[in-house]
Amino acid sequence: MKIKTLTVSDLTSYIKKIIDNDFILNNLSVKGEISNLKFHSSGHIYFSLKDSNSKVNCVMFKGKASLLNIALEDGMEVIVKGRASIYTAAGSFQLYCDEIKKEGQGELFIKFEALKEKLSKAGYFDEIYKKSIPMYAKKIGVVTSSTGAVIRDIINVTKRRNSLVDIVLYPAKVQGDGAYKEIIEGIEYFNNKQDIDLIIIGRGGGSIEELWNFNEEELAEVIFNSKLPIISAVGHEVDFTISDFVSDIRAATPSQAAEIAVPLLSDINTRIYDISKTLDSEIQRKLRECKDKLEANKRLLKLHSPMTRIVNSYIEVDKLKDRLYFAIDTKIKREKQKIESLNSLLSANNPIKVLNKGYAIIEDENQEIIKETSRLKDQKEIRISLSDGKVKGNFIPIK
Repeated sequence: MKIKTLTVSDLTSYIKKIIDNDFILNNLSVKGEISNLKFHSSGHIYFSLKDSNSKVNCVMFKGKASLLNIALEDGMEVIVKGRASIYTAAGSFQLYCDEIKKEGQGELFIKFEALKEKLSKAGYFDEIYKKSIPMYAKKIGVVTSSTGAVIRDIINVTKRRNSLVDIVLYPAKVQGDGAYKEIIEGIEYFNNKQDIDLIIIGRGGGSIEELWNFNEEELAEVIFNSKLPIISAVGHEVDFTISDFVSDIRAATPSQAAEIAVPLLSDINTRIYDISKTLDSEIQRKLRECKDKLEANKRLLKLHSPMTRIVNSYIEVDKLKDRLYFAIDTKIKREKQKIESLNSLLSANNPIKVLNKGYAIIEDENQEIIKETSRLKDQKEIRISLSDGKVKGNFIPIK
């Protein structure tokens, strides 16, 4: 029997007919966990429905999506009603959903919430432990895949913002079993480097299982204990991981992580200019202040200098001399007046003046004045003082 050769289109169309004509596959009710949820701008919803062993792609078109009364989330366990078919353009099997009802939360989502609560209670998310991001990082360590868009985005943003900043890549797996161990190795590697200012860990978006390595408790502990600040840039803006909560800053995208870590060179130059102007102004102010202080000290020194003291002492000496001369002159005048007064008194009582009037002074041999005649009896010789001199004589009583 000759087997007919089919084209790819023939094959996918044949399979599609078989599936489309199957009663069960056209009236399905499937339970599973939502992952890799995407809301398209057209209004269509794309996601995967999975359990512990398998995964199937799903689509819900805009008309049906507008009738949903629940907010779909990754990790949500749901019951989907619809039909299975082949998307011939891609040759892929998928479910076309008419209704979606919430059944519960998936195992990974429950595990995520449990670890989140545990680490939160342990203080891993507390702001008090968050390290500040350096304002002017010179070298940034990045832990991510060497082939993904993350490192390209970070390098492009860094070059655009500040070409002086160096980016050092630690290539690590960011998806698959045990990938978190390589991320841990990268963080520890940069922590042992002396010239790294901060670390960025990241990867692109994905389902909860694709991002799960960033939800491992061991990785959370290493991030928390890191000496260097860490920016987490995992997934897209709507994706959250445990690493986001533990890290010092969570960036919505890798590009935003680079914007946070790398300051604009123009801003740095403006800052340097402003600081330079402020420094010049402060130096001028300080110089004026020192000059004014110097002048004040010069005036104070001049006021209290030894020469000024000597000059002032000369003035004081002159004043003392004037006072001394005045006191001496006053004393001399007073004493002179006193002498003149005594002289007048002495002159008035001068014996010579009495002798000039015809009186005489009689003295004995011992030059003692004889005042009574009774003393003359015993004198052999007497002396008589007259106004013009002295004479000797003998005493002869008058009878």
